[in-house]
This record gives sequence, structure tokens and C-alpha cells, in this order.
Amino acid sequence: MAADYVDWLRREGRIVVVGASLAGLRAAETLRAEGFAGSLTMVGDEPYEPYDRPPLSKAVLLGKASPDHTDLPQSRDIDAKWRLGVAASGLDITAKRVRLSDGDEIEYDRLLIATGVRARPWPNEAEAGLGGVFVLRTRDDAVGLYRRLKAGARRVFVIGAGFAGSEVASACRERGMEVTVAERAGGPLVGALGGVVGAVATDLQLENGVDLRTHVTVTALEGDSAGKVRAVHLSDESVVEADVVVVSLGSIRNTDWLAGSGLGAGPRGIATDAGCRAFDFRGIVTDDVFAAGDVARSPHPLFGYQFLSLEHWGNAVAQGATAAHNMVCAATDRRPHMWMPAFWSSQFGVNIKSVGVPPMADEIMITQGSLAERRFAGVYGYKGRIVAAVTFNSAKWLEYYQRQIEQGAPFPVDYPTMDRRPEGRQPMPADFPDPSLPTHGPTVTLSGYSPADRRMVFTPAHH
Repeated sequence: MAADYVDWLRREGRIVVVGASLAGLRAAETLRAEGFAGSLTMVGDEPYEPYDRPPLSKAVLLGKASPDHTDLPQSRDIDAKWRLGVAASGLDITAKRVRLSDGDEIEYDRLLIATGVRARPWPNEAEAGLGGVFVLRTRDDAVGLYRRLKAGARRVFVIGAGFAGSEVASACRERGMEVTVAERAGGPLVGALGGVVGAVATDLQLENGVDLRTHVTVTALEGDSAGKVRAVHLSDESVVEADVVVVSLGSIRNTDWLAGSGLGAGPRGIATDAGCRAFDFRGIVTDDVFAAGDVARSPHPLFGYQFLSLEHWGNAVAQGATAAHNMVCAATDRRPHMWMPAFWSSQFGVNIKSVGVPPMADEIMITQGSLAERRFAGVYGYKGRIVAAVTFNSAKWLEYYQRQIEQGAPFPVDYPTMDRRPEGRQPMPADFPDPSLPTHGPTVTLSGYSPADRRMVFTPAHH
């Protein structure tokens, strides 16, 4: 890219960011910090300025934080034109125009797509529309659910025991409500962390009074004559009474608006190169369309250059900043997005953290602490290398294992630590569900090697 074009772009160019959440905001701040002085337009389908989502399933449900006070702090004035409460409805990459749902069109010289994901709805529309049935993704979702819990809900049913579903169950138990959780796999978190850790999560829920039903699916939600949910029907023919149902079946990447645009976008997200530039459907990289955050999938050198889709807070921050840097710099100054996947969750009094890509692994080894005490570090291995680690209430070990992953350290693990070698610590199968079967909950999705890779992806029709 010619240097004079970059200079012109930085002074007078038009940059449009579609997606006014974490990745979009951090990208906008980076653009201004790196000297972009042109026009900046932020498009967001929600009527709010960027806000933080993690508190919605934790502090907000417990009444410890107001959903109106979860705005993301802005490190600088980004001097943007905000188009909030209006969704992008189409993209013409030849004419460089974004179409909005209100009929407007915005022209750009550089475009960043950071449209994120939305909650997967309950597939039966009539049942999904019953009073008391919620998903939890947006601020409005959290407000509705919080009000319903506060208004005296007694029995909560959570469909899906991934991280979000487990956090909701934890908050509702803390509020003293009866909680039933249904999960089609063998336990909570197994899609994200495997069966060995899932067994610990199972015990944790049972000890905290959750009525946990595994290896079942929900077949129907039953309403009363007033149109409010009253019972949940399961595949084992049991029926559970409930006045609140939280549907936590994972997420759908917001790429529908890109149909026909010519970009390499689909159910698994928008394929980008390591520098966040989007590929077109032929697998040829574009130079003016970038993607970041939950909606992007990009190759990661530490994990065999497989394309990773990461629904992680830290990834949105890092990728937004990298994309922004690469949008306004000379080609020789571009940098790759190399963020180490990292995730955290707090539920039932336990702080769970992970780094790396657990679902890539076939074995796990508990290296510190003990599963029984819910205080441990587990290391995941694949083809003789460490690819991930998870800790329960032992976060101090995580940094060490992150360095091990970055260095390509061998698996099984040696014990260079001061702990005496724990008795009988051997690698064991990590016990992840068959990836071709629907489960919820991997926060990292491995999605092949080629941006034009169109192999069928199994999307659950219902839970």
C-alpha cells in the first residue's frame, strides 16, 4: 500500500466501524491514539453506547450492579458520529458502502466489522414468546430477567450448562431460588473444558443445591392460559415446573447482514488473515475490510495456524486494537493478532480461569492441587505439546502455564515446581464430546485451515 495513500487516509479518510461494543470501541480508541484524524462512524444495533457484558450474568442478576451502570470506560474522546439503535443490513464491497436498516448508506475507505454474536434463541417461536422465557446477552435481556427474579420468581429452569448458563444458575441459587439445569452432555462445561473438569463442575452444582439433569434435552416449554411459562418437558419424559426459563444454548455470529456481500462470512464468522483483514469468499484477502472480536475467525501460529473463533473479552480488546493499527499503518508496520486465548468465570464460589485452547486437547493432567478440593491446575496436551491449562481457585499457576504454551513445552508435564511430585499423576483422556455433536459451551471454536473452507458445520436445531 502506497505511503501517500496511508497519509491521506490518516488525515482525511472515512472509517466505519460496524458493531458498537467492546472490540469496536477499543478499535476506535486505537485509531485516534495512532493519529487517525479523518471521519469515524460507529454503527450499533442497540440504542446504547458500548457497555460491558460479563457483569450481566453475575453482578446484575444479584442486584449488585445496575445494568445502566455497565458502560465501558472510554480512554479518550473518539470524536465519532454515532449511529445507535440502527443495524447494518448490507454491504457492497465494490462501491465501499454499508447499508443500514433505516435505508441510509454510509461510504467508507476502511471498514471494521465487529458485529459480535447474539444469543441463540429457543427454536420454537411460540414457546420462546411465553412470559418468563429469557435469553441473556444484552442489557435489555438482563434488565428483564432481573426484574422477573426480583418480582418473586420461585423456580428457575436453565437450558444449557455452558459458562453463561452455569453463572445464571449460580446467581439464582445465591438469591435462594430453586434451580434446575438441563444439559445434553454429561455435565456442565464439558464442551469448553472436557469431561474430567465437567465432573468437578457437576459436583459443584449438586452441592450447591442445583437440580442438575444431564444427558437430556428439552422437548417443549409449556405455557398457562395467561401466556406465561409454567413447565418444561424433557426428553426422558419428566416434566419440571418453572416460572422462569433461561435459554443458554450458546451464540450465533452476526454475519447474516453480509449475505451476498462477497465476503468469506458464514455461521462460523468472518475469516481474516493474521492481520485481521477479511477474506472474500474466494479466499482472497481484501485490503479495506477488517474484522475483530467474537465475529472474526483468524489463524493462530501457536495452534498450528488453525482458524480460531474466540468469544473472549480479552480477545475483543486485543483484536480490536490490532485491526485498528493495521487499518491506518503502512504495510510494513502491520502486526499479527497473536493474543493467547484466556477465559474466566466465577460460579458457586469458585474462580475458574483457562488459557490456550482446551477443546484442541485429547489428554489432561492435574498438575497442582486436587479435584476433590476444587482447587487445582489442569494442563491439556495434544500431540506431545501443552495446548491449554485450566485452574479452579488456583489462578497463580496460570501465568506459568501460559508461558509453557507459548514455548511449545512438551506434554506430559515434568514437575519443575516446588510441589513434591503428586502421587499417581498421569495424563488421562480429557473427554471432550464428539465435536460433530451439538453441545454448548466451547468459548474457542477450531474451524479448519482455509478461509474458503465450506465444510458443513452442525448447528443444533434445538437443545
